[in-house]
Amino acid sequence: MFIEKPCFERQGFFISQPLYFSRYSVQLKDLIKKKNFVKEFIRIASGQGFWGDLPIAPVNQAKKGPIDYLVMDYLAEVTMSIMQKQRMRNPDWGYARDFVGVVEQVLPEIEKDGIKVISNAGGVNPQACKDEILKIAKEKGYKNLKVAVVDGDDILPNIDELIADGHALKNMETGQPITTVKDQLLSANIYFGCQPIVEALKLGADVIITGRVTDTGLTLAPMIHEFGWEYDDFDKMSVGTIAGHILECGAQASGGNFTDWEKVEDFTDIGFPIVEAYPSGEFFVTKHEGTGGLVSSQTVKEQLLYEIGDPKDYITPDVVADFTSIHVEDVGKNRVKVYGIKGEPYTDSYKVSASYNDGYKLSATLVYSWPDALKKAQKGAEILEGRAKALGLNLTEFNKEYIGYNGVDERPINDDPENDDIDEIQMRISVTGPKKEDLNRFGMEIAPLILTGPSGVTGFAGGRPKASDVVAYWPALLAKEAVQPRVTIYEIN
Repeated sequence: MFIEKPCFERQGFFISQPLYFSRYSVQLKDLIKKKNFVKEFIRIASGQGFWGDLPIAPVNQAKKGPIDYLVMDYLAEVTMSIMQKQRMRNPDWGYARDFVGVVEQVLPEIEKDGIKVISNAGGVNPQACKDEILKIAKEKGYKNLKVAVVDGDDILPNIDELIADGHALKNMETGQPITTVKDQLLSANIYFGCQPIVEALKLGADVIITGRVTDTGLTLAPMIHEFGWEYDDFDKMSVGTIAGHILECGAQASGGNFTDWEKVEDFTDIGFPIVEAYPSGEFFVTKHEGTGGLVSSQTVKEQLLYEIGDPKDYITPDVVADFTSIHVEDVGKNRVKVYGIKGEPYTDSYKVSASYNDGYKLSATLVYSWPDALKKAQKGAEILEGRAKALGLNLTEFNKEYIGYNGVDERPINDDPENDDIDEIQMRISVTGPKKEDLNRFGMEIAPLILTGPSGVTGFAGGRPKASDVVAYWPALLAKEAVQPRVTIYEIN
């Protein structure tokens, strides 16, 4: 049996909590104010850069050296819609189920070493994720584990109410109101910041499972909790945000996906990055001794440039970080100092990540061999397009690519004699349309082309292609006062 205490409102959060919370929290705050509870430094380890990253990485982070926090990012923009579909098929799904196995393997380190685990693996069903973790912990005899759930980010059930209250949730790129796609919506989630995670840490959680929070908030929260930073100290908020940005993509900051990849001696046992953070606002990026990969100023800089727009205006719910203020310096082997960071006040709105069904797509390939491989592939595509028209199929787009000639640069096809000497061409056809049945009917035309078109088809893989959903992205903004995060802590009884 798992315990959930009654909910009440505090500091802008709805918090379900154990009975001891008030005494514990007040004592903790007093200690922080007296600066008797500030650690010299903390080590925050990245264990996952996306859903499907190396399964062993977070386990190695917990077992191969000292860390205080293990943070794992599982969510991309489209991931929430995938999880929503999974939950529709099975109400016990909708989260990153791999995460449960990770926690199971590091339970000894959580209990013995006091490692805290923070992850957005909860997706659209953090409660189910929590249930599985508590179940496994109980079976293995870890009776003191405290698991916190941070949710309230899922606004899909409240879309009609929000619209009625005047929140248009306009697309940030097109300006259209969300009413234009409301009936096709698959998911709609707020990007919460670090504050509900900080509250969960104050409640004594060992494992924190969130829905949609910012990737950077996973790392910023432990710094605030441990060092007693104030939310309106925007330079410090920017420090934690940038540290989180460095950690959020896993080994991308420790040699993975590195431009100068030949400088990385060992990819097989690549070490994931660790931030060693100090109360002053300085931090160091490093990794465990004896692991592969590479941490250098260049690997860190490449990660800093990943997925940012205006470098002076990196907007999160917690702060607007100034990436132009960052100083990056090599101070030792696999040790990089980051300092001098500045930030500006946060905005008055949350970002909303919504997704909707925008029709269907289908892709298929055939490989044609020499001689005249390119001409054969072109003719094959022409035949398919003609047959689709003859069948009266409703196709919105009909895209043709010839891998081996212009699959990357999309250069126009000419009559260059050298084209006749190409050994093989992979013809890739991609079509979209509003009717799934039309695309599946088109998929029935691919294999017959082997014997009803140009000779020389040498490759056809994957069987008859099937139509799949096109999931489109809908970014919007929502006033912060329109929604509140919820923090609930659970224990094993």
